[in-house]
Amino acid sequence: MTTVAVRPGSSRQLAGTGTLLRFALRRDRLLIPVWIAVNALMVLSMPGTLEGLYGTPAERAGLIRQMETNSSLRAMVGPVFGDSLGALTAWRVGIYAGALAAVMSLLIVVRHTRDEEESGRQELVASGMVGRRASLTAALLAAAVANGVLALLVTAGLAGQGTTGALALGLGIAAVGTVFATTAAIVAQLTESARLSRGLTAAVLGAAFVLRAAGDSATDDGSSVLTWLSPLGWLENLRPYASERWWVLVLLAGAVALQGAVAYALAGRRDLGMSFLPTRPGPASGRVGTAGALAWRLQRGGVLGWSIGFFLAGVVYGGMTEGAADLVGDNEGARRIIERMGGQSGLTDAFLASMIGMLGLVAALYIVSSVLRLNGEETSGRAEPVLATAVGRLRWAAGHLVIAFGGAALIMLLAGLGFAVGYGKETGPILAACLVQLPAVWVVGGVAVLLHGALPRAAMAAWGVAGAVLLVGWVGPALDVPQVVLDVSPFGHVPKLPGGSMEWGPVAVLTGVAVVLVAAGLAGLRRRDMSA
Repeated sequence: MTTVAVRPGSSRQLAGTGTLLRFALRRDRLLIPVWIAVNALMVLSMPGTLEGLYGTPAERAGLIRQMETNSSLRAMVGPVFGDSLGALTAWRVGIYAGALAAVMSLLIVVRHTRDEEESGRQELVASGMVGRRASLTAALLAAAVANGVLALLVTAGLAGQGTTGALALGLGIAAVGTVFATTAAIVAQLTESARLSRGLTAAVLGAAFVLRAAGDSATDDGSSVLTWLSPLGWLENLRPYASERWWVLVLLAGAVALQGAVAYALAGRRDLGMSFLPTRPGPASGRVGTAGALAWRLQRGGVLGWSIGFFLAGVVYGGMTEGAADLVGDNEGARRIIERMGGQSGLTDAFLASMIGMLGLVAALYIVSSVLRLNGEETSGRAEPVLATAVGRLRWAAGHLVIAFGGAALIMLLAGLGFAVGYGKETGPILAACLVQLPAVWVVGGVAVLLHGALPRAAMAAWGVAGAVLLVGWVGPALDVPQVVLDVSPFGHVPKLPGGSMEWGPVAVLTGVAVVLVAAGLAGLRRRDMSA
């Protein structure tokens, strides 16, 4: 393996960082703005929405009393620390904004560290005048730039609610994102696969969310030990717009410094392309004797992780259903938003439909990630030895696509089972509601297949498509955007189940569109040159 001949401790270990940073920002000129836009719009849309929902002091006092007694909703969004629009905004979206910043950061860091090593491009870069830690530094700085822009947008957009609280919330969200950027940097040193790096860092984020949820369900003031074990709990306890605790930012900064130091120490103690937890060699025959079996071996960890996550999310959201209905009560504004997301049915069915729809949007991220495994295998050069055998391109691609599209069906089915367990009734209608999301999920996956097959250099734009769909589906109903905008997303045409009527026409059309997109992508893959 190639190593960089640089004296330990020398400033030359950072040589070329500026050039690599500019290159990273140029490569992510679509990915980063989309993630920032989704996150910022979600946060900045909340004050207006909440003003319409809880416009009077009495309504806000009722909301706070309800949250103090409703542990399931505290597990979802955390406790309320104040009754101003700013405090309610921080309560409603602060945790989720921090989680989205964390996802954006881990994608950036892994893309410019382990992804580059896995593809072989980092070896070419290292052969020039580039320091040993320059790539890691550039990746962390790119994540810091993205989080810094997000903090500026949040601070400026919420300044009207109070400059101090806006600054606290903006810095808190950015700090959580940076914490998980350094977490991803450590994991990228430990693992040999970029996909495993993303998966393990996402698992750490999931554990942080679960710890915070468990702690908040036990107490109504964020004081649980479990809450304090999670960076998301730190963000919550920063308490923007509610007598800010600025010292919490010291905890976040300390976590960044400590994890950054660990990542740098690990980076200086391994060869390029190697890892501290090398991938275990697998058998060359038997279970991996076919292209499909090889694809399963490569993706089974991701499928398992997503499956567990969706089942647990279904259990949590199902258990919250009755409590959510009590929280909305007679609030017509909240009822209107839920019904716009979940259909003009009873409030309970509308809430179930809206939560299932949100999981469908998240499933679109899974299918994009799984389809783009094709792109990773191709650019890293691992596809070439497989295709040099009797395995054709379509057969090779089909193995991964079966897992991508079939895996989407599996995780939505498990989400339905989780809802049934948490809610305790209506198993059949809930399963149907989850499965009816699949045509829309498959359309997003079809776009990823088309981009990889026809425009491989633009394959990562599929993340932008998934982010745009998430933005429209998540923020659109709260902003009361026109229906024509919601219809841009394939999820805007999915029947609103349970409670609504089943419409087979849109389902058939969406399925047909997905088939056409996949076919066009495979046709492009068959005709173009393979890259490496």
